[in-house]
Amino acid sequence: MKRQSGFIWKLYTQRQLLVMSIPIMLYVILFSYVPLWGWTMAFQNFKPAKSFFEQDWVGLRWFSFLFSDEVFLRTIRNTVAMSFINTSLGFVTAIGFSLLLNEVKHLMFKRSIQTISYLPHFLSWVIVTGLVSNMLAVENGAVNDLLMFLGIIKEPILWLSVPNYFWGIIGATYVWKEVGWNTIIYLAAISGIDPTMYESAEIDGCNRYRKMWHITLPSIRPTIVILLIMSIGRILDAGFEMQYLLRNGLVQDMSDTIDIYVLMFGLQRSNYSLATAAGLFKNVVNISLIFVANWIAKKNGQERLV
Repeated sequence: MKRQSGFIWKLYTQRQLLVMSIPIMLYVILFSYVPLWGWTMAFQNFKPAKSFFEQDWVGLRWFSFLFSDEVFLRTIRNTVAMSFINTSLGFVTAIGFSLLLNEVKHLMFKRSIQTISYLPHFLSWVIVTGLVSNMLAVENGAVNDLLMFLGIIKEPILWLSVPNYFWGIIGATYVWKEVGWNTIIYLAAISGIDPTMYESAEIDGCNRYRKMWHITLPSIRPTIVILLIMSIGRILDAGFEMQYLLRNGLVQDMSDTIDIYVLMFGLQRSNYSLATAAGLFKNVVNISLIFVANWIAKKNGQERLV
């Protein structure tokens, strides 16, 4: 009883904060929880003209169709592959870039490089894909012109028309756009490291590379693990805008993701039930992977989300 009264008293003393949080709570409920009602369409043969009680319930029919559909299975392959490429390149480049920036002693130069590196994050994907298309163009494309000037290729390459190049282009574009922004968290974690640890290591004769390996990386490992768990929870979120805007008929088998599949069946073919089933499958897998990754981190004594 005493514990309960203490909790109620704490709520009372923090009533101003509770009142301030009401708009955020309403926003989350309205836009994150109320739309979950739409998941029922995955188990119906949904017709917009009918009310909820007049819909035909079909059970797991649409899920059975998904896993027998070659197009959907191909989109799962593409989504997982591109997500893995983006996550791997994003982690390696962001951590490496943050380590290099941390070693820059000239403050003005360091801030300039950091600002330039994360500016592409604020560009929309429409602008980014337009720049990529121009850079990879056959005529007057900077990439083809540079490679021909260096003698690496003899004639221009149709980069966006070769299926085997598509995943690499997506990965390189993602790194260019997001590497600077992703380093912000790592630089913040590095700034929290006790400087006396570096001083002690320098007295013991450690050079910069050994200090990075034995002090910096172990110190930011909890941050790396947390971000990795969150990234694993987005393994089926490879993106939509970049793939949709760069795709064409020649690379369609390598470019289509689950989100594009949902758009294709949900809006273009008006099969809302099938699109909902695909989206529900993606969300369930992502949530399950978060719990699995969190459990693995807990078993290994690492930082975890919960």
